[in-house]
Amino acid sequence: MLTHFDGKGDAHMVDVSDKAVTSRIATAEGHVRMRPETLALVEEGAAKKGDVLAVARLAGIMGAKRTADLIPLCHPLPITKVALDLVVDRALPGIRIAATVRTTGQTGVEMEALTAVSTAALTVYDMLKAVEKSMEIGGIRVTLKDGGKSGRYEA
Repeated sequence: MLTHFDGKGDAHMVDVSDKAVTSRIATAEGHVRMRPETLALVEEGAAKKGDVLAVARLAGIMGAKRTADLIPLCHPLPITKVALDLVVDRALPGIRIAATVRTTGQTGVEMEALTAVSTAALTVYDMLKAVEKSMEIGGIRVTLKDGGKSGRYEA
């Protein structure tokens, strides 16, 4: 059942007022694939725009906090934690991104985790696009969702 539509088929924000307040967590992952020579700039700290991983981490945190402003039917949530890991992966080659988001509330934080990863990936692209426009953003998915009535999901 699609919960974001009413009986007439019109989009609406789901009423979560009857849901229990519980501890909720979600994790998501994704990556930015790039040429080895572009990745070397990140590892060496030689990107002209600065520390790619640090800026992308901050962007991901900010993105998670602004999810309700970006996704029309998302509830604004009191986020209690956002953490991002950005790891250089020479085998990819590129950067692997993982986000963890927590809240205590009436709805989950999957969209916030996905937005954190997406925003971090877009920031990596933005900071390196002068060097390589062919970078590929991909693999963005929820890897864990826990808390609330629907229980646990783990990829």
